[in-house]
Amino acid sequence: MNSSFTSLDWAIFLAYFLVLALSSYLFSRVKISSSRDYFVSSNSMPMFAVALSIVATSQSAATFLGAPEFSYSNNFTFIGFYFSALLAVIFIAKYFVPKFYEINAITVYELLDKRYGESAKKQAGIMFLVGRIMASGARLYIGGLAISMILFLDISFLHMFISILILVFGALLYTYFGGVRSVILSDVIQAITYVSAGVVVVYFLYSSLDGIDILQALKDSDKLTLIDTSLDGKFSLIGLLTGWLLLNIAAFGLDQDMTQRVLSCKNKDEASKSLILSILITIPIVLLFLTIGALLFLYYQNADVSQNFEGEKITIFMYYILNEMPEGVRGFVTVGAIAAALSSTNSVLGAMASVAIEDLYKPWKLQRDNKIDEEHFVKASRNAVLFFAFILSLMAIVSYFWQRYSELSLIGFALGVMAFAYTGLLGVFFSAIFTKRGNKKTVPFALVGGFLTVLALQPYAFGITMGFSWQIVIGTLVSFFIMQLGGNNE
Repeated sequence: MNSSFTSLDWAIFLAYFLVLALSSYLFSRVKISSSRDYFVSSNSMPMFAVALSIVATSQSAATFLGAPEFSYSNNFTFIGFYFSALLAVIFIAKYFVPKFYEINAITVYELLDKRYGESAKKQAGIMFLVGRIMASGARLYIGGLAISMILFLDISFLHMFISILILVFGALLYTYFGGVRSVILSDVIQAITYVSAGVVVVYFLYSSLDGIDILQALKDSDKLTLIDTSLDGKFSLIGLLTGWLLLNIAAFGLDQDMTQRVLSCKNKDEASKSLILSILITIPIVLLFLTIGALLFLYYQNADVSQNFEGEKITIFMYYILNEMPEGVRGFVTVGAIAAALSSTNSVLGAMASVAIEDLYKPWKLQRDNKIDEEHFVKASRNAVLFFAFILSLMAIVSYFWQRYSELSLIGFALGVMAFAYTGLLGVFFSAIFTKRGNKKTVPFALVGGFLTVLALQPYAFGITMGFSWQIVIGTLVSFFIMQLGGNNE
């Protein structure tokens, strides 16, 4: 294994954080006079910046390391997930985005307030917050894990804690002062950083495979398959057009983490374009990281590789970073991994704060004092960002200990928990937008019903083995059916 960072690696690392500090100062130099300014920049953000921010938000350290792992072990069929996402955002642009802009929404759950009453908005918001704390806390842990391995060559608690703090501090630099405007502009930097890191890795891998007919070798090894026509493949065509499609509709249309920046566009047309453009940009980026995995397959095909690090299973890309990465490149790839983790962390802090303030705290506070000024809510919004930064850090630390002392994978559950929450949200929103049935009494049952259905279909619950995409379909149908049991709301 390579020694720890060289002076050149540290210089690159420190230069990156200098850019973070300087850009956070510049991006936050804007007067924020209301919570609408803070959370959606009063609908003033340019479409292309929003699209790049969505790209950055949808990629995380797990994707940065996970996409190469998939193509190393399998093929390129993972790209089908993003073609499914393209269909999903076209659907969202047509049916969801106009509804959000019609009511001038700051959070997507305000639509449920208009349709089923304030309690429905609060219940959906709470469902989102619970799921996001677990899912994003686990993401933060995975990002911290990667950084601790690269920076300190171990995953001791102290070094993990420092790595988690690096990510949280970086995220707070943007989110706390400048709100969503600062987050969106910073995401442009993060996206460029981690894509550049990917390009550099591809170049070095390609150069190291001199003398090999790469395309022919990958073809002979069945690595270039793009479409899975089987019935039971993880990213089979039928799965991409059913469960994964529903998952993408929820992720890009009903998850405040992603839709907050969509709601910051000037109008519904620009918002719709930003969504579609984001996926069109994401597809070649994912192909880039899948290419890394394919090239790593050729690089290590005759080598004895142990994907284990202090008892923790690591991806092949992480193995390459730790063992093969040359001086300088290692520092650059490290900041790429940090950029991927930061872009998902800063966005979720703003998203959770927006739901907590706009959907839960603000209505409650205005009922008690309708003369309170917006300055109070701006201060409350920043306090909420700090609160959720603490909660996510706590969840990441819990994940660290859980991984070591429990046989049940908290990370596996936490990363999937948003999908559990998505089924309930899908059933409720489909009912709200496409039918006249359902009411405030059926909303909590539909939200919980979707979650419990997916939970019941997990192997550790009742021993049922079923593809994840089918679990999403069944959970959504159950939630939607529960909503239809309610009478006409109008």
